[in-house]
Amino acid sequence: MKKQFGKTIIFGLLVSLSFLCVSTANVVASEKPDNNSVIDQTYPQAQEEVIETFVAIAGSIVAGAGQGYDGEFMDQLISFHAYGDKFVEFNDGMAFDSAGNEHNERQLFGEDLNEVLYFGFKEGTLNVAVYYGNVANLTFVSDFVLDHKDYGVITIENQISLLFVKTQGEWKIVHEHHSPVKE
Repeated sequence: MKKQFGKTIIFGLLVSLSFLCVSTANVVASEKPDNNSVIDQTYPQAQEEVIETFVAIAGSIVAGAGQGYDGEFMDQLISFHAYGDKFVEFNDGMAFDSAGNEHNERQLFGEDLNEVLYFGFKEGTLNVAVYYGNVANLTFVSDFVLDHKDYGVITIENQISLLFVKTQGEWKIVHEHHSPVKE
């Protein structure tokens, strides 16, 4: 019950946070406005949808932590990806294709963790840039606190970029990049 209660609080915070993020996330723009430039166009509805997708991804991770490699929430997490020949993940100096990314996500979140104690981002780091209304780059510095089965409680502070494409009405991750923050 305690574990479920904690997950409920974290998920509730994420949902509340999503509403805050939609109103405070930065939209990337050039220094010289050109109303005809794709860089200067804003897509507030698309930006909101990407934030909602990010919150749903976080919910899958929090709910699925430690629930198994093939658990329901791991399947849900994987469903947010558009796997194929173009997908690539860069993580800790290595590159992974679709199969490698899926394995990494299922292994870490489904098997290696007892639970996610906190899933968030450093204040002021969440940015969503939308192009053409169907491509979005979500960037942030992670603030994840995880209860790892082997290492105990750990904090993950990475610079993360998630590249989304809207396909068949849904935002899907087509690229991930994770780099540790240098101190």
